[in-house]
Amino acid sequence: MPNTFGKLFSISTWGESHGGGVGVVIDGCPPGLPIEAEEIQVELDRRRPGQSDIVTPRKEADQVQILSGVYEGRTTGTPISMLVFNKDHRPSAYSEMKEKFRPSHADYTYQTKYGHRNPEGGGRSSARETIGRVAAGAIAKKILGLAGKVETIAYVKRVQDIEMPDDVLITSNLIEANSIRCPHAETAEKMIARILEVRGQGDSVGGVIECRIRNLPVGLGEPVFDRFEADLAKAMLSLPATKGFEVGSGFSGTLMKGSEHNDPFENRGGDIRTTTNRSGGVQGGITNGEDVCFRVAFKPTATLLQSQDTVDVDGNETELKARGRHDPCVLPRAVPIVEAMANLVVLDHWMRQHAQNRLFAF
Repeated sequence: MPNTFGKLFSISTWGESHGGGVGVVIDGCPPGLPIEAEEIQVELDRRRPGQSDIVTPRKEADQVQILSGVYEGRTTGTPISMLVFNKDHRPSAYSEMKEKFRPSHADYTYQTKYGHRNPEGGGRSSARETIGRVAAGAIAKKILGLAGKVETIAYVKRVQDIEMPDDVLITSNLIEANSIRCPHAETAEKMIARILEVRGQGDSVGGVIECRIRNLPVGLGEPVFDRFEADLAKAMLSLPATKGFEVGSGFSGTLMKGSEHNDPFENRGGDIRTTTNRSGGVQGGITNGEDVCFRVAFKPTATLLQSQDTVDVDGNETELKARGRHDPCVLPRAVPIVEAMANLVVLDHWMRQHAQNRLFAF
């Protein structure tokens, strides 16, 4: 099922960037959950275009409609279907891209794999597909908040070579205080200036989003193929423009000795905890009760408003200067998407843990 993610709490997204709309079907949501469209809209508003001068100016309200699975404000236990109509269509901006492949975009690979593609806004390869993920993630967030007060918080840690300090207070209010969604105000100003600079050049930049999942129980995840961090990695690397993932110490841990890297255990008021968290909250593929901390690398946006060498569908060498409306940096709008995918992984594993280990009392 190439368009489906999750096992017990599963989502299937659908739709193209400039088609009639985009949406998601959720299967496995528990019944009786109080949920309103307004709660989902809060998260969609965080990822919608046109929020500031450092993102795409496409004008979309991204107003969600719940079509099924909710009655009188509560989930029924049946599939939940949600829809967002596309309003601001400009297919003419992509007429040249029908014949020419954008460098480092999905045009060539989609054309070769399927023999036919929708070039308008990238079709299915557009980041607009993530609307369904964010809508589903909002419901997962609601369940996790009620079940265990889990808090998932993501933020922009680095834009190109501009990186925030490590010892920074991380709160939702600080993250949402600026358009780049970096909790360190001084660094955020530099990041915004850099994005505006490259936007003026018709270029783009990438960077790193860091995410922390707090208040997780011990025991989520499986020991071999469905390790918690493995499913997190799949979730994050399934997002458009992602090129790297690391958890805990990540690649920096390769520079340390085992005696430096190990997280010592201690008994803290009857709870077994670790004094450091280089494991990133996961050991042996299973959460250990510490904060899960991971980072996702996003490449610079592939579609540029400057000429690039390419070939057309017949293999003839040519040039392409893209038109249309594109993010000079995907990071600020990717923050709620990273949070949504993390919440989907957590909830799915939480339900699997309960089904396997709490169904019977021995």
